[in-house]
Amino acid sequence: MASLTSSSHSQASFLARPSSNRSSPPTDHHVSLSPRDLPSFSALRASFTRSSSPTLRRSRLLPISAAATDVSLVDKSVNTIRFLAIDAVEKAKSGHPGLPMGCAPMGHILFDEVMQYNPKNPYWFNRDRFILSAGHGCMLQYALLHLAGYDSVREDDLKNFRQWGSRTPGHPENFETPGVEVTTGPLGQGIANAVGLALAEKHLAARFNKPGYEIVDHYTYAILGDGCQMEGIANEACSLAGHWGLGKLIAFYDDNHISIDGDTEIAFTENVETRFQGLGWHVIWVKNGNTGYDEIRAAIKEAKAVKDKPTLIKITTTIGYGSPNKANSYSVHGSALGEKEVDATRKNLGWPYGPFHVPEDIKSHWSRHIPKGAALETEWNAKFADYEKKYPQEAAELKSIVTVNLPTGWEKSLPTYTPESPADATRNLSQQCLNALAKVLPGFLGGSADLASSNMTLLKMFGDFQKNAPEERNLRFGVREHSMGAICNGITCHSPGLIPYCATFFVFTDYMRAAIRLSALSQAGVIYVMTHDSIGLGEDGPTHQPIEHVASFRAMPNILMLRPADGTETAGAYKVAVENRKRPSILALSRQKLPHLPGTSVEGVEKGGYVISDNSTGNKPDVILMGTGSELEIAAKAGEKLREEGRAVRVVSLVSWELFDEQSEEYKESVLPSEVSARVSIEAGSTFGWEKMVGSKGKAIGVDSFGASAPADVLYKKFGLTVDAVVAAAKDLC
Repeated sequence: MASLTSSSHSQASFLARPSSNRSSPPTDHHVSLSPRDLPSFSALRASFTRSSSPTLRRSRLLPISAAATDVSLVDKSVNTIRFLAIDAVEKAKSGHPGLPMGCAPMGHILFDEVMQYNPKNPYWFNRDRFILSAGHGCMLQYALLHLAGYDSVREDDLKNFRQWGSRTPGHPENFETPGVEVTTGPLGQGIANAVGLALAEKHLAARFNKPGYEIVDHYTYAILGDGCQMEGIANEACSLAGHWGLGKLIAFYDDNHISIDGDTEIAFTENVETRFQGLGWHVIWVKNGNTGYDEIRAAIKEAKAVKDKPTLIKITTTIGYGSPNKANSYSVHGSALGEKEVDATRKNLGWPYGPFHVPEDIKSHWSRHIPKGAALETEWNAKFADYEKKYPQEAAELKSIVTVNLPTGWEKSLPTYTPESPADATRNLSQQCLNALAKVLPGFLGGSADLASSNMTLLKMFGDFQKNAPEERNLRFGVREHSMGAICNGITCHSPGLIPYCATFFVFTDYMRAAIRLSALSQAGVIYVMTHDSIGLGEDGPTHQPIEHVASFRAMPNILMLRPADGTETAGAYKVAVENRKRPSILALSRQKLPHLPGTSVEGVEKGGYVISDNSTGNKPDVILMGTGSELEIAAKAGEKLREEGRAVRVVSLVSWELFDEQSEEYKESVLPSEVSARVSIEAGSTFGWEKMVGSKGKAIGVDSFGASAPADVLYKKFGLTVDAVVAAAKDLC
């Protein structure tokens, strides 16, 4: 039988996390860094437009391997992919068959002829990455993983598409299905993730490759559709990809002219090719994406020859290709074909097989990817072993990035503070922590959305990551908050020891909430450094003053919302954030200076809530005062005033509700005894949710309206965020 494999780029094999059974959402979100939870390096090695621009270059039919000329077998493989998708959607009575039917040719060529991967070790480090940005068409990806031999997508998994407990959910989820790199579905997120993955490859290659040892050498491929192209995040991310010159990013634009509402003529008529050329991309147009296999191959070969810029391959396809009555219509986009149309499509494409059938010659053909993938990894491991002997320091650093084995004692690098330390804004204290961590964590990198000098996020010992300086660690995202978050998701999904942070004003999380939510869903431990966290930012006024933001992130699953009060709590927040590699953290930081408070501790931050001062006995204070961030100082001063009047007062920092909720009932009772109903909280934000802490008889002091433009001290008085207000509330309760 003729092989369908065309010439592919030469790569050595590498590392990987061992493939495991379907992962489930973690019950203990605080990730242990012990060998029990994180495999050793040795274990890793052993495991497994409708009109084109006048200057647009059409794909040239470059020479390809003679082994890739068995068109009948390619046709059969492509139709296998189509009907696995059709049958799964039909059985589920739910899904999107149109994209897999139209994109099957490009999918086949990518997975069968071009990409380097090891099906039995989905986490092999030097694998090519594939991102289905148009995640609704996920049956394309599941079919390809199934044919390639991934254990995560067996026939029963295809038959359980979109069902409870299935490893084939309705959109790709990296935490459910080994072989899926990132979680996609919200349109545009995936291509932005792909930019992050390609950035990570370029960065690591620049740092670790040596003459004769290109140990970091892989491509990132993505498929995006018209919907992704319409989303602003895609343009943001692709603008950065062009600026950064990510030459190993190749995106396939499924140009099928159909969206849910109908033909894209109703809302999307721009010249995509011209736009991408303006963004600094190389652009190729494949006019026949349905059967033009050689044209697709030639386009990929041309794209890989372009080293200094990413490539967009526009492939004009027919959505629902092969369906005699629904192809090229919106009706095939997001609904099962129906029994009659499935039968008609089988007849139209000459497919005599029943549901979920993979012909034996197709099984035999695709089965070669298992030994091929193992050989690629073995080859790389041998190359890395030589590299390790010659470059032991670099090898050790790369190991730590691949395995997230953090250096012993890394947390000791964090700065320490005392009550005598000069008062400072927590954004400035944050910068001290960032720079301390960058010295000891090889995978630590990040940046700001054009606010580095205000967010205080510049790593002083490094330069800027740029097209010609990819080894540097300061990422300049420009005013692109949304793509910034999604790019960081891609970075952390590339390698578990890459720890990206990104920053803007806290209020502008509104621009990037979708990416933050996907961080949480994807178990991607991005660190979000959010400054100007309250009305305390002052004169910029209500457009820039967060109100509901802390409460909204406390409501989001699998994310840590941390609002530190001083230097010690800021250092503690960073310790927590670095250790939590399977959930993101948001640090809300002040613009205004704050004192370093007696009683705060890193250990307390790790518990989320703890006592900073208490003059009561027997766990029976007269009143409990609670605060976070800049208002913890107010609570502490109110406690002192009440004690002068003879009251037994406990002051509690609730820096992270999520961490506090995870503590034992005994511990929580020791901090907030249930018998004490006299409770007062103060926080410069919405009081929504505080009833959980203060109880039905307590009082929450906060800001439940928009802010105003004035100096911070004036605003605090006008909005009642004062020591006197806390004291008065406490006296009303006890």
